Amino acid sequence: MRILLVEDEPKVAGFVRRGLTAERYAVDVSADGKEGWELAEAYPYDLIILDLMLPTLEGKEVLQRIRKKNTSVPVLILTARDTVDDKVRLFEMGADDYLTKPFNAEELRARLRVGERILLLEDRLVEARENMRFRATHDALTSLLNRGAIMDLLGRELHRSQREKKSTAILLGDVDHFKRVNDTRGHIVGDEVLIEIAARLLGAVRSYDFVARFGGEEFLVVLNNCDPAFGPNRGEEIRKLFSCRPIHTAKGPVAVTMSFGLLQSADWGPKPLEHLLQKAQIRQRRPQKTATSLRHYS
Repeated sequence: MRILLVEDEPKVAGFVRRGLTAERYAVDVSADGKEGWELAEAYPYDLIILDLMLPTLEGKEVLQRIRKKNTSVPVLILTARDTVDDKVRLFEMGADDYLTKPFNAEELRARLRVGERILLLEDRLVEARENMRFRATHDALTSLLNRGAIMDLLGRELHRSQREKKSTAILLGDVDHFKRVNDTRGHIVGDEVLIEIAARLLGAVRSYDFVARFGGEEFLVVLNNCDPAFGPNRGEEIRKLFSCRPIHTAKGPVAVTMSFGLLQSADWGPKPLEHLLQKAQIRQRRPQKTATSLRHYS
């Protein structure tokens, strides 16, 4: 835990610093309001202990600046004022707690525990928010992007590629005869197959490409900044990831093939993306002469 102490009284600063160091906190000390604000702005402190009466910049101004920049870092105020009105004003300005001078080491430690609880709560809130965001944008089974998330990202990528005059390639893939896997091996094995397909697709693309589970046994791969001349080759390489080796499951190996439709932004013209993807899906459902294929749509 890294703490910033902004206090201009040497005795108070020394007392607080010794107490914090004894508790094994990392402490930076400033005796100047302006310098304290610059430190708070430059470094990600876990807790700030702030005196109200400071040279060059008053503690209240420092607190207000901190709150404009960072609403989450706990701020503990050191003050000689102890009226209810003073305390209320401090909390309204954004303080999380306060210590009234003079104070002892035990009280300081107790206030630090309050700061630690605030940090723990903040970490849990951030984690919960990230978990909610992940669940809203990713498929629960494969952890790939879901349909809504990939359509949003794809729309933005297409605008960018048009603006920068670059090409984006899209591979819409469908697992051939996937219903047969579920019917003969069971849905648990079917889930294992989908999870492994997701892993192979992710391993086949670059860090700035996108892979999503588009729905059921359909997967969407977005190849950003992909030269149109190389689009079919990349699609064929990805297709062979499944035709060349089976997927190992709890009930033994399962031979899986996939059919892919290739869409390249250079071929689309004014057609809306949704129309093209729908066209690709319809054509994927038509009987094919070969079990696995790569088809180019324009």
